[in-house]
Amino acid sequence: MHPKTFLCLAAVSALALSAADLRLGIIGTDTSHVIAFSKVLNDPSSADHISGAKIVAAYKGGSPDIDSSKNRVDGYAKDLAEKFGVEIVPDIKTLVSKVDAILLESVDGRKHLPQFKEIAATGKKLKVFIDKPLAATLADAREIDRVAKQAGIQWFSTSSLRWSEIATTMKSPAAKTVMTWGPGPEEKTHYLDLSWYAIHPVEMLFTLMGTGCTEVSRTSSADGDVVVGKWSDGRIGMVRTGKPYSDYGAVVFGGKVTAQSHNKMKMGYTPMLGEIIKFFQGGPVPVPNAETLEIFAFMDAAQKSKEQGGRPVKLAK
Repeated sequence: MHPKTFLCLAAVSALALSAADLRLGIIGTDTSHVIAFSKVLNDPSSADHISGAKIVAAYKGGSPDIDSSKNRVDGYAKDLAEKFGVEIVPDIKTLVSKVDAILLESVDGRKHLPQFKEIAATGKKLKVFIDKPLAATLADAREIDRVAKQAGIQWFSTSSLRWSEIATTMKSPAAKTVMTWGPGPEEKTHYLDLSWYAIHPVEMLFTLMGTGCTEVSRTSSADGDVVVGKWSDGRIGMVRTGKPYSDYGAVVFGGKVTAQSHNKMKMGYTPMLGEIIKFFQGGPVPVPNAETLEIFAFMDAAQKSKEQGGRPVKLAK
């Protein structure tokens, strides 16, 4: 073979390899996210299609003591198989053997630590995205991080609201006080009640404020709670949850300038999925693990403040 022909074929082969889709696996088919994500990643005709990765396999999982899990897990698994060509596998070990990265989607935050441990036990150093909530307790969130470090696994967790128009356009270095709000339905199986759904406005708060919260107090009422955090530099961050549901929004107070979101600000999963795929392809962690763990320390302090009648509680070190 002529040397130039060989080099040409090698270049074509390398190009084809670099263009190959990453094979993604889903753990937990009990959330609508798995269908929404598959439409974006597996359907080239979708207006929001993201290339470079495809969901190829899923493990159903499921939680019999959570209605929103047990009533949806089989139906979503069926849709994944029939509409998107996703193989349903019997266990996590089998799933890991078939994929390059994992979307840990189980709606039940309690399941994430044991399921993450199963991933780690395979010895395969996959990158893992853990959908909200990362865990149901601060202790479990920290244990996931410990297991990941021990196993050499890179992970991150976030709410899609981190990339909403509210969070991306309203951040200001002049902000002295920030208030976010959003729905606050709770799930009795999760000790950190804010983690179940109020994680969305909490995540927006930290997107706008950054880390550095030292103390939290929480006032509860029948139609919503208000959580107030003090930052080490004197700034104040607040979250208001609506029960059971409300819209999303934020107000940023910056000296003489006050900015408030409007109801038509864009939200969706596509910007977050773009960040996930870049991470899976070798990019940096989009949300530092330390920030995610501080968010859980914030919610843990808020839970303890609620239990103590609103008394301020320091974040756990």
